[in-house]
Amino acid sequence: MIERCIEPIKGVKKARIGLYIIGHPTYWEQFEGLYDRLLGYGEFVQGKLNKWGQVYNYGMVDSRDKSEKAAEWFNEKNIDLLICYAGTYAMSADHIAIPQICKKPVIVLNLQPAASINYDHTSTGEWLAHCGACCVPEISNAFERTGIDFHVVSGLLGLEKTPNISIADEVTCDHPDAIAAWEEIEEWVRAVSVVRTLQYSKMGFLGHTYPGMLDMYSDFTMIQGQTGMHVEVMEMCDLAELIDTVTEEEKKVKMEQVNDMFIISEDSPADPLAKKPTEEQLDWSCTVAVAQEKMVEKFDLDALTYYYRSLDGNEYMHIQEGFILGHSLLTAKGIPCSGEGDMKTAIAMKICDILNVGGSFCEIVVGDFNDQTILLGHDGPFHINISDGKPTLRGLGLYHGKKGSGISVEATVKKGDITTLGITQTRKGNLKMIVSEGVATNGPIMKIGNTMTPIKFDLGPREFMNKWFAQAPTHHCAMSIGKNASLFEKVAKLMNIEYELIC
Repeated sequence: MIERCIEPIKGVKKARIGLYIIGHPTYWEQFEGLYDRLLGYGEFVQGKLNKWGQVYNYGMVDSRDKSEKAAEWFNEKNIDLLICYAGTYAMSADHIAIPQICKKPVIVLNLQPAASINYDHTSTGEWLAHCGACCVPEISNAFERTGIDFHVVSGLLGLEKTPNISIADEVTCDHPDAIAAWEEIEEWVRAVSVVRTLQYSKMGFLGHTYPGMLDMYSDFTMIQGQTGMHVEVMEMCDLAELIDTVTEEEKKVKMEQVNDMFIISEDSPADPLAKKPTEEQLDWSCTVAVAQEKMVEKFDLDALTYYYRSLDGNEYMHIQEGFILGHSLLTAKGIPCSGEGDMKTAIAMKICDILNVGGSFCEIVVGDFNDQTILLGHDGPFHINISDGKPTLRGLGLYHGKKGSGISVEATVKKGDITTLGITQTRKGNLKMIVSEGVATNGPIMKIGNTMTPIKFDLGPREFMNKWFAQAPTHHCAMSIGKNASLFEKVAKLMNIEYELIC
């Protein structure tokens, strides 16, 4: 998780969670206090879930009629994920209607209240408060045979206080099996927040894809169909119109922000093309950055991908010369921007940003077979919130492979664990995640105005690249900080897209 240096323009949409507790109705008259005890456990679960999502707790579901009513109630609440707390034994027929009618994935919580029961003094009623696991095989069988998407999380409940009714020690908040279970549950809730946020998001497509990059081309309808994101097709004149509205005061405020967040470089010691930015370049980049933010607000964008080839010397060429600074600032504000018209990597960057783990635009820069690292980066944009220190602004005499010249961001991702997330498209037209975990090292980088970070993967450059390329990736990916493979896998499952881990 990152600490943001700039407040995001938009917040992440919290997942809506439908929680219910299951049990066997015959027990309630047979064992006094059991019903209320299980509801109390459910309220504890609700309190934990409230940290990450918006929870709607239906309470006990112990009959077919209740399950139908619960499903309709959850549908009214527009929930994203069902969480079934297995409080004690429950017949699957009494609650299976919930996911059949609500049609959302189910996380079954097999969380025992005590690490071990008080064997010498435990009665049948006491045991039944701890035997939720006995119905989980039945649930798994019934859900599998009826085509319900479900996942089970097992472990301990993690209470901080033992209920008065209990004769066992139920304080398990520090037990490894409680900590691990709740970490897994948190990942599921954060992952479904990604799904919900994407479904209500709008991606701007400014200009066109870099001509000839076949891996970049994607179908707008496919993007809408598989992510829920609306693609807003935009023209350079939309941005040009807003540039004309930028005031001197707005530029001044933006320049103050730039001076606070960046180091302004001197001339590069190695590359004659990389020089100290001129006053004119800084002024223009700040002008364009103000207009870019106005464009995001005008079109209500949540992400942006862009490229414009332009003709030498025309107005739009001059506009795109100022792109990188503003798009890096937008990326830091929760509006990830990907260059070269790469919508799929913009989605990867958005997923990383929703999860608050970064998401910087990358490709292979070069391999170092002595250090056994691969340098990953690009000519921008960069996610400033995961920078190792202040990023540097450099003036470039030309943008290699593109038209014009201007300012670029030179930066390195924080040292330590990183996870790359690539999103590609298969032969059948389906999205596919390709994920790898590595470590950002202290290795050397070039001073040429590009973002770049040396990454060490367990496999080493030769084997890693062979395995990565075999998955038919695009040539871009998003870099996040931390070990996020498990989190990304849950996002893939909830989005129903293929997932491949390179390890």
